[in-house]
Amino acid sequence: MNTDAIHTALAGAKPVPFWLDDPARPDSVAALEGTVDTDLVVVGGGYCGLWTALMAKERDPGRRVVLVEGRELGWAASGRNGGFCSASLTHGEANGQNHFPGELDTLNRLGLENLDELESAVARYGIDCEFERTGELAVATRPHEIEWLRSEAGDDAVFLDRDSVRAEVNSPTYLAGLWDTRGTALVHPAKLVWGLAAACRELGVQIYESTVVRKLTSDAGGLTLATDRGRITAQHAALATNVFPSLLRRTRLHTVPVYDYALMTEPLSPEQLDSIGWRGRQGIGDVSNRFHYYRRTADDRILFGGFDAIYHYGRQLRADYDQRPETFDKLARHFFETFPQLAGLRFTHQWGGAVDTCSRFFSFFRTAHRGRVAYSAGYTGLGVGATRFGANVMLDLLSGRPTERTELDMVKKMPLPFPPEPLAWAGIGLTTKAMIRSDANEGRRGLWLRALDAVGVGFDS
Repeated sequence: MNTDAIHTALAGAKPVPFWLDDPARPDSVAALEGTVDTDLVVVGGGYCGLWTALMAKERDPGRRVVLVEGRELGWAASGRNGGFCSASLTHGEANGQNHFPGELDTLNRLGLENLDELESAVARYGIDCEFERTGELAVATRPHEIEWLRSEAGDDAVFLDRDSVRAEVNSPTYLAGLWDTRGTALVHPAKLVWGLAAACRELGVQIYESTVVRKLTSDAGGLTLATDRGRITAQHAALATNVFPSLLRRTRLHTVPVYDYALMTEPLSPEQLDSIGWRGRQGIGDVSNRFHYYRRTADDRILFGGFDAIYHYGRQLRADYDQRPETFDKLARHFFETFPQLAGLRFTHQWGGAVDTCSRFFSFFRTAHRGRVAYSAGYTGLGVGATRFGANVMLDLLSGRPTERTELDMVKKMPLPFPPEPLAWAGIGLTTKAMIRSDANEGRRGLWLRALDAVGVGFDS
């Protein structure tokens, strides 16, 4: 497709996340003013914070719980993602095998249990988040990727040859597929946030928006969290700030913000839908180092995102990074290469946002202030489902009682931190170039990527 056609398809696309651009979006709530005393304060109003607050009240209905959010609930990663709710806690089987081979079976079981419990909670609280347990279809678009998929087939993962995968979804780029039938659900990301917030309020959680916590201190009496217009005193705190700078200085080098981007199409006509099939409505991802993810929405649009993962020097987070025209052009071109039969379709929304990436690609945990504070971050794009597991871990850690979750090496061990600048900038740049070379060289991992593999460090979106 030529450049003019790409620009026509993108013309008029709104520079805001589709999910948050909804007239049914709840009104904002007031900021905290004055002093509030509570048993548990949760910092962060995305998935991790909301699940923590909700399950804290489920565990102990009498516990006083306050949640504070620096802007609006779900405005960051929780309202900008693709809506893939995965059972994986380790960013895929191979990555889990690389880091914790001895407990991978346990992590896989706990991940599926977490997804099942998440589905039950959505039903129990009547959360209308367009939940669909569709599974996910991994697709090979290069010959060397076919055997990768074939080798991962198993009880709940069905290998599809070229004809079979194209019978599921009709793209001339597909050479094979692997359909994980149980391990992924799709959701409307923002509606999940709003539903969780409503459930929290129903159980008595106090929620404050536009409340940035500037400082956390402790003494023999408990914790004090200072905000711009108030103060919170608490016995315990759960920090769910993810990509944003941690209130625990010791963890700040353990994540870097990587910007990811997505497009949303206009609704497809019945004829356009017939041309691509996709009746199973699976979420789809290709398996290159720089990968795409895409899915159908409830109103038959297609979200198409991924590929570029952009790091800015100094771990910078800025609103203007949410828009990147060169990436949107690239994504639109890749979209029409994937579905040439949809030529003429237009995009209605284009947006980006920061992902909290850590060196092992999946979440880590920390306690501080003599066990009064728990922290979790590093979800690396898998937070829609895994943050619920992480919330349970933080509550377990704050309880002081060992559980199956707290005894996991995954919970006990921290990933390697990223280096300070300028080494982080140089290392991430080298890694990005090495991944591009690997994709162009039949997936062979060069010396730099093999060295990173050996020390358990990676980079992904």
